[in-house]
Amino acid sequence: MLWPMRRRRFFRLFALLVAPPWAAAQGEAPPAPQLARSYRGGLHLPDWLVSEKYDGVRAWWDGQALYSRTGRRLPAPAWFTEGWPRMALDGELWAGRGAFEQAQSAAARQQPDDAAWRGLRFMAFDAPRHGGPATPFAERLTALQAAIGRAGRPTLQAVPQRRVATEAELLAWLREVTRGGGEGLMLHRADAPWQSGRSGQLLKLKPHEDAEARVIAHLPGKGRHAGRLGALLVQTPEGRRFRIGSGFTDAQREAPPPVGAWVTYRYRGLHEGSGLPRFATFLRVREEGL
Repeated sequence: MLWPMRRRRFFRLFALLVAPPWAAAQGEAPPAPQLARSYRGGLHLPDWLVSEKYDGVRAWWDGQALYSRTGRRLPAPAWFTEGWPRMALDGELWAGRGAFEQAQSAAARQQPDDAAWRGLRFMAFDAPRHGGPATPFAERLTALQAAIGRAGRPTLQAVPQRRVATEAELLAWLREVTRGGGEGLMLHRADAPWQSGRSGQLLKLKPHEDAEARVIAHLPGKGRHAGRLGALLVQTPEGRRFRIGSGFTDAQREAPPPVGAWVTYRYRGLHEGSGLPRFATFLRVREEGL
C-alpha cells in the first residue's frame, strides 16, 4: 500500500527537479508587476540599460497565454502567440506611437478578434523567471533576446536596450523620442534582480508625469459647461482625493467616465504639504481588467 504513494511522491519531486525555470509560472496569474519610479538625476548612468517607454497595454506571457497586469487572460488569437518561447515574459502590447487606444481596444475584448490584433506586437522587456530571483537584469535580458531571436516571430519583439554615458546623451535621446511621438524612456539598473511592486531599480523619464486614480463622483459644470461635467472627483490608490477639471472633450463632458472607473491623468509635480498633483489633466480611461 505504501509503494503507490511513494511512487507518486517520487514523480512529483522528479518533475520539479527537471522542470525549466518558466514552468512554475505557467497557468498561474501573473504576480504584481514591477513598477517604475520617476527619474530624478544624479545617477551613474553607465550602470543602467535604457530603452524607449512604450505606451501600450502591460501584459505578461506565462509560456502558454497572455495576461493583463490585473490577471485577466487576454483574448489573443492563436496565430498571434504561435511559436513564442515557453518562458515568462513581461512587456507591452503595442500598436505604435500614438496608438494606445488600438492596443487597449484589442485587449479589452472578451473574444479574439483577428482584425483588432493585426497591428499589435508584444514588446518584451524582461524575463522575470529566468535564472531565479537573484539573477541580474542584464543576464535576464540576454536570455530574453536569445529566446525571442530563436522564435523568429513578427508578433514578438525584444525591446531594444542600450547604455548611455552622460545625462546630456540621455536627455538628447528623450527629445528625439518625444519629437517622434514617443512617450519617454525607461532606465533599468543592469545588476538589479526582478521584484514586484514599485522599484528604485526601474525608472521612467518623461517630459510630464502621469498616474491613475479612481472616479468617486461627477461634479457639475458652470458657465459654458453648465448641465454637463465640470470636473471629476477622483481618489488615488493611497486615498488622496482631488479634482480633475481639464483635458476633457465635449463628448467626454456629455458622457463622462463612470463612477468607479480608473482614469489616467497628467500632472506637473506635487504640492508641498498636501502631496496632491499640480495641474492635473485628464488623459484617458483605463478599461476594466487591464
